[in-house]
Amino acid sequence: MDSGVISNYSLSDRHGGRRHGRAERASRGQRAAGLLLQHDRRVPHLPHHRALHLLVLLPQEKGGDPRAPQNPDSGRNIVVFYGSQTGTAEEFANRLSKDAHRYGLRGMAADPEEYDLSDLSRLSEIDKSLAVFCMATYGEGDPTDNAQDFYDWLQEADTDLSGLRFAVFGLGNKTYEHFNAMGKYVDKRLEELGAQRIFELGLGDDDGNLEEDFITWREQFWPAVCEHFGVEATGEESSIRQYELVVHTDVNINKVYTGEMGRLKSYENQKPPFDAKNPFLAVVTENRKLNEGGERHLMHLELDISNSKIRYESGDHVAVYPANDSSLVNQIGEILGTDLDTIMSLNNLDEESNKKHPFPCPTSYRTALTYYLDITNPPRTNVLYELAQYATDSSEQERLRKMASSSAEGKALYLSWVVEARRNILAILQDMPSLRPPIDHLCELLPRLQARYYSIASSSKVHPNAIHICAVTVEYETKTGRLNKGVATNWLKSKVPNENGSNSLVPMYVRKSQFRLPFKPSTPVIMIGPGTGIAPFIGFIQERAWLKQQGKEVGETVLYYGCRHEREDYLYRQELARFQQEGVLTQLNVAFSRDQAEKVYVQHLLKKNKENVWKLLHDGNAHIYVCGDARNMARDVQNTFYEIVAEYGNMSQSQATDYVKKLMTKGRYSLDVWS
Repeated sequence: MDSGVISNYSLSDRHGGRRHGRAERASRGQRAAGLLLQHDRRVPHLPHHRALHLLVLLPQEKGGDPRAPQNPDSGRNIVVFYGSQTGTAEEFANRLSKDAHRYGLRGMAADPEEYDLSDLSRLSEIDKSLAVFCMATYGEGDPTDNAQDFYDWLQEADTDLSGLRFAVFGLGNKTYEHFNAMGKYVDKRLEELGAQRIFELGLGDDDGNLEEDFITWREQFWPAVCEHFGVEATGEESSIRQYELVVHTDVNINKVYTGEMGRLKSYENQKPPFDAKNPFLAVVTENRKLNEGGERHLMHLELDISNSKIRYESGDHVAVYPANDSSLVNQIGEILGTDLDTIMSLNNLDEESNKKHPFPCPTSYRTALTYYLDITNPPRTNVLYELAQYATDSSEQERLRKMASSSAEGKALYLSWVVEARRNILAILQDMPSLRPPIDHLCELLPRLQARYYSIASSSKVHPNAIHICAVTVEYETKTGRLNKGVATNWLKSKVPNENGSNSLVPMYVRKSQFRLPFKPSTPVIMIGPGTGIAPFIGFIQERAWLKQQGKEVGETVLYYGCRHEREDYLYRQELARFQQEGVLTQLNVAFSRDQAEKVYVQHLLKKNKENVWKLLHDGNAHIYVCGDARNMARDVQNTFYEIVAEYGNMSQSQATDYVKKLMTKGRYSLDVWS
């Protein structure tokens, strides 16, 4: 996965058709950092909005033929393509492209969704050229949204890439069965098409230390590049600014971004279709606490999507753009002695780049730190390295550089002092009194604040004009004694409905999923979802209740749900009881893990009802759905199914494993999980 909050996807149709509802990011006729994007209606296999060519032989002379031979020294040597869902792969791609300048090479990061990669072979016409791919795996072996078309092209391509040199770094999570599937596939497929691998495949594990995995791969990657191309580093690593600061003292306030993700004033003038670049501002019409006791806060929110033309299905995800806590933003401004309401722009020093700014500009520092930048997660090592130059205390500067180094001691220090202590940028500034960087450079270095994904807890058949969310607030004390709060859940908690809706707007869009009810309502379903993992199943049960009301034959609907205490966090208790009374929820099995001395989880209830489970699975061709924690619950549930299948199917362990894997391939065992 891409170091994200949620990694939800069905195992069904993993290598199937194109997903729908993705943002149409490509802009026509755009010139992009040494690559020319040009219309060409002769590309039949791409969607019409992406009929663009990757012409790497730039810069072009004005009025010249973009397909004519160019000076082989004039283009970009290193193009780093990224498949990114939550921004980490894009961040790594930017770091690698920036590294290239230290070796006398010209680098750029590129979104594969914006280019026709059938022209990838032409990259070989550039002297010392190399294509690098930072590819995240999303969910259960899937490509990220922006890499889906690239994945489809790779599957179908018969292009001769014998002149192309490449390297791949994959981002994944060993919690998932299909660890780094996308990185492995791209590496293997490029070689099959004749491309030359100049450095071994890197496999980053977000369940371990993804940053360290990347650094370890990167420190060996560049020496391999130097050896292959006969280049040398121009000297020690130095800070290279990518953007220049422009302060606007006289600017039209109507041309200043105030939190929009794409088009200026898009929140004032809402126009469909709504997607990642153009989210819909939904009004929160309900926000109620679900649990009766305990320290946690579990909540049910309802978002009004009337007149938005947004369509969703049970099992889809809603993406929410949160805002950072204003107190954190104010503290950063105070500690850096900055007027946060200064209107500024950060303009790319590379005039050919298609990424003109790191976030929408012009805007204020306050807006950038509130809506555009991640200020709550521990910063990565490249940020520490760049910031070190601003520490006036030599010991603090040395500490920052050491943590950013590839030495074993430095990695251990970064892990303990930053990652495990969960120090965000504010905590680092507080604990290093001499570190006071210019706020514009800090804003350049911090990664973008990403959307958070939630499983939709409603059915559009019952609630066509509303999307329901079930979430639990994240709040914990760090090793340094600080109280850290989850950005999105605490922001959502504050969204209290009111009459004019002024304080209850949520920027959102729907992300389609393959987590779907069976096509035939008569097919039995077994749903397993402890905690907030119950969310999609509320939508599933609502839909099957609606189908039953329409006179359809609805098969057995079985739910295995788990919580800590019956009287504290039994979510949707009344709704589930009503579904049972109506006869749509035919079995309700609830595990209360902490109401007795011995903990009881959903997998224990599956074992208890194993004969019935096997009957539904084998005789009834039931579909299985699992939602929740990937690291423990989903794995334990899957192992339980192996045991049940082995016992009642009279199979060996390997045969039982194959049986369950085939269910996954056929779309009868689906996962919506996160780690």
